[in-house]
Amino acid sequence: MPLTLSRALGAALLFVATAAQAQYVWIGPGGTRQYSDRPPPPDTPASKIVKAPGRPNPESAPSPALPAAEPLPAGAADPAAKPVAQKGPPTLAQQEAAYRERNKARDDQNRKDQEEAQRARQLAERCASARESQAQLASGARIARYGQDGEKRYMSDAERAAQAAQVNRALQDCR
Repeated sequence: MPLTLSRALGAALLFVATAAQAQYVWIGPGGTRQYSDRPPPPDTPASKIVKAPGRPNPESAPSPALPAAEPLPAGAADPAAKPVAQKGPPTLAQQEAAYRERNKARDDQNRKDQEEAQRARQLAERCASARESQAQLASGARIARYGQDGEKRYMSDAERAAQAAQVNRALQDCR
């Protein structure tokens, strides 16, 4: 009895496995073979659809017998023969190269984004400093500076005007 039950279960599993096979097969955008139980995208040309329900599978269908062609003389090229470029799925080496290329491009983009963010932070800091200096210069309060000898000296009106012009030039980049 258990042997019969195990055979019945095995047959049921075999039946379920064959029913679960993909019904549609088509060649995708990268030359890859796509398998699905749903129809291919509407923009897929009919020539790229390999198998569909109700259509015979061209790979398993026997090819019709062709009439025998006369042999060509030695050294003569067949005028009807066209060079066939076989474009199959990419090799493992090609996939690895593409993967490395994508990683390098992503790393380069991340580096550029970080550099741009750093430049933006530095510009924001310079602008904040320039606005603060502009507010101090416009306040009219006396501004003291310490010289190299450590003595305190106050800015003259000419120095204040020169400093204000320099701050205004720096603020032009901040707008």
